[in-house]
Amino acid sequence: MVQRRYARAHVGDALEVDIGEGHAFVLAHVEHQLPPGIDDERMTERLAPVLVAADLRRAAGHVRPRRPGGDDDLAYNPAQRLAYFAVVAVLFPAMIWTGLAMSPAVTAVVPFLVTVLGGQQSARTIHFAVACALVLFLAGHVAMVALSGFRVRMRGMITGRRAMSPGRA
Repeated sequence: MVQRRYARAHVGDALEVDIGEGHAFVLAHVEHQLPPGIDDERMTERLAPVLVAADLRRAAGHVRPRRPGGDDDLAYNPAQRLAYFAVVAVLFPAMIWTGLAMSPAVTAVVPFLVTVLGGQQSARTIHFAVACALVLFLAGHVAMVALSGFRVRMRGMITGRRAMSPGRA
């Protein structure tokens, strides 16, 4: 038991990650398979790929596209939440700010809008980059609607009702 805690801390320090409950289960399983008396460096060499692979699989599960079923289509995964937060809290305000900074009438009244951005040309460049990001965001949503069933999704957007499967009335 003492050796297992030391191994967990040693592997965690080697990978610079905190080992959670899932890793503790993998660690206990792998420790059970190792012969007694194995040194910590060999254990770290064997466990590092297992723990990194588990983290990568967990992260890929949030990003991998999949068709939602049942009530899963109403929930947003962490990647979707982060994307929507970035659009609402970063891109839209940046678009408004850079748009106002390009206006000579507004900059005559509030000149720091342009000064903070580094001039009107910088404001134009940032405005263009943000506009491109918003267009890509929109194109991604149109593609997702097309891939997940155009008629069903458009009907839901227009009427406000979602399609129900025959067994869920």
